[in-house]
Amino acid sequence: MSTANDAPRLPLRFFLAAACLALNCAAASGPDARGGQFLGFKSLSGFEKSPGLEPHEIVLTSPVIVARIQFNQLVASWNVTTSACLKVEARAIYPAGPTKYYTLGSWSSDPARWPRESLPHQKDSDGDVLTDTLVLNRPADRVQLRLTLAGPEATPPKIKFLGLCLTDTNAAPPALPPNRAAWGRTIPVPLRSQMNYPNGKVLCSPTTVSMIMTYWARRLNRPELDHDVPEIVKAIYDFQYKGTGNWPFNMAYAGSYPSLRAYITRFSDLSEVEDWIAAGLPVGLSVCSDRLHHRGPGPNGHLIVCVGLTEDGDPVVNDPGSAKNVRRIYPREDLIYAWAYSHNTVYLIYPEDSEIPADRFGHWDSWTARLRKARE
Repeated sequence: MSTANDAPRLPLRFFLAAACLALNCAAASGPDARGGQFLGFKSLSGFEKSPGLEPHEIVLTSPVIVARIQFNQLVASWNVTTSACLKVEARAIYPAGPTKYYTLGSWSSDPARWPRESLPHQKDSDGDVLTDTLVLNRPADRVQLRLTLAGPEATPPKIKFLGLCLTDTNAAPPALPPNRAAWGRTIPVPLRSQMNYPNGKVLCSPTTVSMIMTYWARRLNRPELDHDVPEIVKAIYDFQYKGTGNWPFNMAYAGSYPSLRAYITRFSDLSEVEDWIAAGLPVGLSVCSDRLHHRGPGPNGHLIVCVGLTEDGDPVVNDPGSAKNVRRIYPREDLIYAWAYSHNTVYLIYPEDSEIPADRFGHWDSWTARLRKARE
C-alpha cells in the first residue's frame, strides 16, 4: 500500500477536476445507487465567495450539483474546526427554476454568542424541513448549497468537511447478500446507558456519540475524545427543537475534533453495516424503538451502536436505552425492520485516515480510498 510520503504527489486541481467531472457524469454512468448517494467535500474552493450581511460574515454558494439519482430527501453534515457560527441552506433545482433556500440548521460552538438551532415552519408547495431533513414534494436531481459563516476576526471559521446525503425514499432495492466476514466479530465499544443521567429517556443520540468517541479515545490513546454524556448534551443541544436528537449537530460536535470525520448518511442494506464491522468500524443506527421491541410500528426514534454480529448473523448492539443490559443481540429481521423507519440512517464517526470499506454504491465518503488509488 502506498502512503502520502512514498507516492508521487499529484496537484490538488487534478482531484478537484476529477471530482467535478464525477458529479456531472454520474447521472449517466456508474454503479447502481440503490436509491441513495453521498457527496463529501474536503475543499470548498469551487464555491462562490461573497460578503455576508454582518461583519466578519462570509457566504459560500456552491455550483449546481448534479446527482446520480432522483432524490426527495436531503440531509447535510458539516465538520467545523474553529469557534464559529455556520448556517447551512439548500435548494432543489428544477427545469422550471429553483425552490427557495431551505435552512438545514444554524450550528454554533458558542450559543451564547450565536444561536444553535433548527428552523421550523419552512413548509411551502415544494417541500419542508423536518428538523434536519429536507423533504421535497417532487423528486429532483440537482441541488445547490449556501453556507453562511461567522466567527472571531482573528480566527476565521474553517470547514474541514461537508457532507450531503441524498435519498430516493421510494426506491426498493433488492436485499444484498450478507457480508459473512463480519459474523462472529464484536468491536469492544464501551457501554453507556442514557438512563443513568437526568432526563435520560431522550439522550440516546449523545450517548451513542459518547460511546463511539470513547472507543476511538481508547483505541488511539486520545483521552480528549472521551466525554461523558452531559458534556455532549451541552455541546449539541438544539434550542429550537429543545432536544439533542438533531442528527447533523451530533456529527458537527464529533467532527470538530482534529483528525475525526463524522457525518450522516444512509445505507441501503444491513450488508453495508457488515462491511464497516468487518473493517473494525462501529456504526450508529437510527431505529424505531417500538419496532425493535415489538410494541408497534412507531414512530419512536432511537439511536444505537452496531458493534458486531453473532456467528449466525444477528446484530450485536450497544443499546443506550437499556438501563442495565446495554450490550444486546437483536434478531436480524427485527433490526432491519426497526432501522427502515429512518430510511437506514447511520452515524459514521472515525479517524480521517481509517481504512474504510470499499464504497460499492456511493453511500459514504470514500475520498481517502480514491486518493490512495489515484496515487498508487
